[in-house]
Amino acid sequence: MPLDRTRGQQTEDARPVDPRPDDPRHLGPPGASDRGEVVRRDVVPLAVTDPDEPGWVRPTPSADELRWDMLGAAALFLGGLLSMALAHLSGLLYEDPAAGWVSVLLLAAVTVPLAVRRRWPSVVLLVVAVAFVVLQVLRVPETLVSNIALFCAMYTVGAWETDRRRATVVRGIVVVGMLAWLFVALFRASTDPELMAEWGDQVGALSPIVAYTLLQLLTNVLYFAGAWFFGEHAWRSARERARTAWRTHLLVLERRRAEEQAVSLERLRLARELHDAVAHHVSLMGVQAAAARTVLASDPQRAADALGHVEDSAREAVHELHGILGMLRDSGEPAGDPGGRDGGTASGEALASLDLDALPHLVERARAAGVQVTYDEIGERQRLRPLASLNLYRIAQEALTNTRKHAGPGARTDVRLRWLAEVVELEVSDDGGTSRSRGAIPSTGLGIVGMRERVAADGGTFEALRRRSGGFVVRARLPLGSDGRAVGTGGPVPTGPRQTEEQG
Repeated sequence: MPLDRTRGQQTEDARPVDPRPDDPRHLGPPGASDRGEVVRRDVVPLAVTDPDEPGWVRPTPSADELRWDMLGAAALFLGGLLSMALAHLSGLLYEDPAAGWVSVLLLAAVTVPLAVRRRWPSVVLLVVAVAFVVLQVLRVPETLVSNIALFCAMYTVGAWETDRRRATVVRGIVVVGMLAWLFVALFRASTDPELMAEWGDQVGALSPIVAYTLLQLLTNVLYFAGAWFFGEHAWRSARERARTAWRTHLLVLERRRAEEQAVSLERLRLARELHDAVAHHVSLMGVQAAAARTVLASDPQRAADALGHVEDSAREAVHELHGILGMLRDSGEPAGDPGGRDGGTASGEALASLDLDALPHLVERARAAGVQVTYDEIGERQRLRPLASLNLYRIAQEALTNTRKHAGPGARTDVRLRWLAEVVELEVSDDGGTSRSRGAIPSTGLGIVGMRERVAADGGTFEALRRRSGGFVVRARLPLGSDGRAVGTGGPVPTGPRQTEEQG
């Protein structure tokens, strides 16, 4: 930076300036901050941009930031006029300063471009740097505000330039140019006879020209290094805030996805319960009603008994549906509601009664409906979680329903519950009867899908396959923990190597 040849003084106060004038937390309105702006803008850019991906750019400045940039530029221009007037009146800088109108124009060229510094930071820095050099060469009596303006322009390139390579190149050009200008000014000062004559009689550890040169180098290095560092730091801070907002956005999406998945799983569970309850009881009522119609004329007593079974099945179906719908209703009622508490008790009792203890009763109802079915329980019974016990009951219920719907006349069905060392196994098999039922109901494919999902919930294995000798077999195995209770893993369900088409 040039020297005043007449007085041997530096023509500007080349000292680092507090970067806070450019900090949006100070330029912005009360309470505004860079962090607040990022939070407001993350809805659009951060929702689709990962800050860790190459090519990330800082979100564009807000309208408030641009407005405060214009106010800041105007304030610097007015402050520069005041500083120039005071320097001119004091007469400390130049004996022959530039004309007033030239000084005003150059001061405007240094400060006014800062109004758009965040829109075009690299262009603004080049304009301000050139105007700064011309201002010094033409001896404009102002150094304080012009140094602040140059610092802000260089800081802004580091903090807001979207092309990081261009930011480095532009700042490098300005720094190299300014240092080259400084060396030229120092060389001219060291070869000035008048200045050397003034300093020649002074004695010290260092000669005055050496000391002054070192002072100028140190001041300018700290000045430009500070502007560069604070600009890069602002860019990294903005990226870190964007990264935090991006991760928050991902967490929100993950939470919504988890909520949607929970809703879907609950709907699926209710659909399985409804399917099992309705399919079983309606199928049983259909069989009993057909039997009653067949013997109505020849044996009214048997017809009445069959209609009684239809009535019992309908009552049990309504009871189970009440329990299922009660659970759905309870999930939306506030705690402590007397009505919800009573409904919840009824719902819990309705579903709690459906477990392995109810398997003999299930078999008896199927036998009363005309199905030739036997039930065997092998091994020492162990405790099961209520949900695992309910799932095994539903699997047996669905398998017996499929037998009534698809097996031929005279089909014999075996229900076996085996308690093994590490698993509990439920097997429902039939021999297929004499032939396929002529009134077989078309398969919907939901029955075995539901059974497989129930087993998956408890981390077991499931098989549904045709027997070589005829008929069909459904086999479900649930693992037992060290305490003898079924352990659910929620993992995929391995199926048998000979799994065939689903019956129900």
